[in-house]
Amino acid sequence: MSLKVIGAGFGRTGTLSLKLALEQLGFGPCYHMLEVGQHPGHVALWRQAAAGQPVDWPTLFKNYQATVDWPSCNYWQAQLAAFPSAKVILSEREPEAWYASVMNTIYPSSVEFREKARQGDDPAASERSAMVYEVIWDGVFDGRMDDKAHVIDCYLAHNERVKRLLPVSKLLAFNPTDGWPPLCEFLGCPQPDRPFPSVNSTAQFKARISDASKSR
Repeated sequence: MSLKVIGAGFGRTGTLSLKLALEQLGFGPCYHMLEVGQHPGHVALWRQAAAGQPVDWPTLFKNYQATVDWPSCNYWQAQLAAFPSAKVILSEREPEAWYASVMNTIYPSSVEFREKARQGDDPAASERSAMVYEVIWDGVFDGRMDDKAHVIDCYLAHNERVKRLLPVSKLLAFNPTDGWPPLCEFLGCPQPDRPFPSVNSTAQFKARISDASKSR
């Protein structure tokens, strides 16, 4: 199996909804941050990527047709080099809303997880926490998540770079609120007769984390 779709959009740009949409269109399974923990050894591979070391992308994605979200979106160029026939989707949202979503969901969750990992005795949890910081919070945003202007600048610079480097035929800049039409046209798929997936809102994210904490 080979990647047919590469997601270049940062987390909290509707990537989980996009994952579900791609799978409904036949581009599944689709890799997402939620998949990382399901594969022993993947955390180490993402830390390897963050350190600038080569990664065997065909092996990492051997059972996948698509990928979205962090950690993979940072390495879309290397993935496209490995899968040159793939198309790229850049999921986007309004920058202020994106930053607010990050700071209300995945960032505080990562901080809490890191503290628990430091206090516990679980090497796997410590390694996964280290990977998230190396790939995202330190790797992309220089550990300056409270500096709103800096973080938004990094977000916009990433998006502009993707658009600058790819021709229109290869790239879809996509807001999940646009729904099926642009996505299906770009991928050459018939449009499903069901609503476009809309999942993992800030409220849903917090509820899921709360439920997970209660079940521990």
